[in-house]
Amino acid sequence: MFAAETGKTTPQPGMSRGWYGWEATRWAFPVRARQCRHADHGRKIVTRNGNSELGWNHFTHRHNIKKCAILNAALKDKVDRNDGHGRLEYDGVAIRTGSSPAQVKFVVIVQYTRKTKDGRYDAGRGQKIGVVNAFCRNQPNNKCPAWMNQ
Repeated sequence: MFAAETGKTTPQPGMSRGWYGWEATRWAFPVRARQCRHADHGRKIVTRNGNSELGWNHFTHRHNIKKCAILNAALKDKVDRNDGHGRLEYDGVAIRTGSSPAQVKFVVIVQYTRKTKDGRYDAGRGQKIGVVNAFCRNQPNNKCPAWMNQ
């Protein structure tokens, strides 16, 4: 439960004392395994465990991306779209070779600011939100095929 959802300033289950009062910080830590830390031309981008709305827990369940290597493939290149307010989008392509070749385009979305645009999530002083979503384009429900995780 998030403070923004409850409208209360008293602690709720899953909340901890943050820099600016009681805030839900459970989504923000721990940062996903070391191999999911990325560097894009001077930017240090993390992938947080997150919850059902953003981060690793969101895109592994909803969009079937379960390997850091998929994220790294897109994040190693330059930003493809930048809204000027911290939302960065990186495009990638996964290719399957062999007897039944296939190609899938995917997107990794990074929030490179301390807070999300709606203000519901705060990474804390000096931190960035990091990878908030990753999904496959032109796939049913934007869900990536299972072969991408092999």
